[in-house]
Amino acid sequence: MTDLKDTDILVIGAGPGGLRVAIEAGKLGAKVTIVDKKQEIGVPKRCAEGLGGGWFKRLGMEPDPKWAVWEINNARVFSPNGKEIKIGKNQYGYVLERKMFEKYLASEAIRKGAKIKLKTESLSVIKEGSQVVGAKVNEMGDEYEIRAKVVIACDGVDSRMARSAGLDTTNKLVDMDSGFQYEMANIRLGDKHALEMYFGTDIAPRGYIWIFPKGEDVANVGIGIGGNSEKTAKYYLDKWIAKDPRFKDASPIEINAGGIPVGGIMDNMVLDGFMVVGDAAHQVNPMDGGGIALAQEAGIIAAQTAVEAIEKGDLSADFLSKYNRIWLNQRGNQLKKVWKVRQFFEVLSNDDMDFIAEKLGMGEDLLDFAFGNNWFTFAKLFVERPGLFKSMKAFL
Repeated sequence: MTDLKDTDILVIGAGPGGLRVAIEAGKLGAKVTIVDKKQEIGVPKRCAEGLGGGWFKRLGMEPDPKWAVWEINNARVFSPNGKEIKIGKNQYGYVLERKMFEKYLASEAIRKGAKIKLKTESLSVIKEGSQVVGAKVNEMGDEYEIRAKVVIACDGVDSRMARSAGLDTTNKLVDMDSGFQYEMANIRLGDKHALEMYFGTDIAPRGYIWIFPKGEDVANVGIGIGGNSEKTAKYYLDKWIAKDPRFKDASPIEINAGGIPVGGIMDNMVLDGFMVVGDAAHQVNPMDGGGIALAQEAGIIAAQTAVEAIEKGDLSADFLSKYNRIWLNQRGNQLKKVWKVRQFFEVLSNDDMDFIAEKLGMGEDLLDFAFGNNWFTFAKLFVERPGLFKSMKAFL
């Protein structure tokens, strides 16, 4: 126990972001301790488990069939009236078994020297003046302090440790979705290597329904809706499943639910001796709520910055803000554009969405626009439907 009470970097939360912090910091020679309140890494999962193929190269990983369990080679997007836009060119990826994936990351972190403490709840940070110097934790009834040069909070939506440190990471209700998902077996899947997404204000208010295959007849079937919706996400998903004959003989083998941050990209994620990563820092794609890869990318940047700060003996927020700058330039500013696109789509009616699907045709054009690029892709549509221009103008 003694060697865990004094560390270079204390990571709160053993999700993809926190584990990637530990892997990168360990590579750079830092001593890392990770604490997590769960008794098992990787559970419960709270995502559809998809990971685009390009991220493997960016994160320095090779897909392993132990956790990259099903290959995806295209996506199918359906408008409210059933019009399909297929996205297939240069698109590939995998649906993961996230429990195994996070255990893989944890094993890699341990091999790089990290120590992990499970069933250990973080109670509050320890501060000396403005400087965060560690955290108070409770390990199965045993309360003690862990001192660290830098504390990195990766403890999820509305981070408890960020609040304790004095960093406001509160999500506005408008920037939160409510998610509900079944992992189901014995589904009559059509294209077994395609992601499917269904849009419509009546089936998923301010969101969408998804099917992410994980096998021949197994898939994650879920929904994300606006956090201020009148009825629950489960209500809308159950209603939709009941009408689809593909699910007639299917049943759930797992249920997942939780809040999904979908906006409010933060410009500042540091204090003296303190940083936030992942959902705690709103590092998710506002369009689809995906954060597995983004949290890891941010974790690498945070680890590199923290180790450099330790080596230079400057743990100030001013020095650690290098993490802010790199993250925003590399990813965050693009996500702000995506957030604007999401706002545009949120005000569209079913008729608007059907019109766009009918006229646009090319899935790659839709994908490009959804990532906040090529704003003028839709210019040709404004002539026929001026109301779209009014909707877009509000967010340009």
